[in-house]
Amino acid sequence: MSTGLIIALIVIAAVVIIAAVMTLRARGPRRGPSLKRRFGPEYDRAVARHDGDAKAAERELTERVQRHGDLRERSLEPAQREQYEARWTAAQERFVDSPREAVAEADRLLAEVAGARGFPDGGQYEEQLAALSVHHAHHVDGYRRVHRAAHLRAEDARDGGQGTEDMREAFVAARALFEELVKPARHDGGGHTGGRHDSSRERAALNGGRKAPARGGHMPWAMNRRQAKES
Repeated sequence: MSTGLIIALIVIAAVVIIAAVMTLRARGPRRGPSLKRRFGPEYDRAVARHDGDAKAAERELTERVQRHGDLRERSLEPAQREQYEARWTAAQERFVDSPREAVAEADRLLAEVAGARGFPDGGQYEEQLAALSVHHAHHVDGYRRVHRAAHLRAEDARDGGQGTEDMREAFVAARALFEELVKPARHDGGGHTGGRHDSSRERAALNGGRKAPARGGHMPWAMNRRQAKES
């Protein structure tokens, strides 16, 4: 084989390799598995919203990450944290007598705490929710549910079957995000419980006014579906 032919083959091979590399770069990384791991239930919700079109959902989620992925959450001052926790406890206790007012307060409080942590202002609900979904994907749906419950008019709630039980479940779901937002950052010290009050009065608040025994787990006062229906 002549030297010229060998050189020609080497050049052709190099061109093929370069073309393959450029094609792979143009296609970009495989975003699906990575986005699904990051967003969890939010990924499935986005796919459902796009009628099963995973590519469209991934484009939306990628855009969220591009807009909000660099956001750095601010720490809360201890006094702020205590004030927010006291307001949440008061809302829980108010739920027995005024569930709609309690849900509205939970919605306002989540928007306020998120704003204090550096997320978009609560007046931009959709943008705030999108940013929260990037950093707290596994808990953000509680905020979505409590916001929807808080903004339903009484007559619409009746027509849609939204009763006290639905509001109770929304309030319970929202608690997880609240705890995430008020808990101290690692550098603030880990001695604080992050708002997990365990008084008998608070455990009773969302259990129809009955005192419930403390259970192990993340939310000792949260009742299961059967207990809620019995209240």
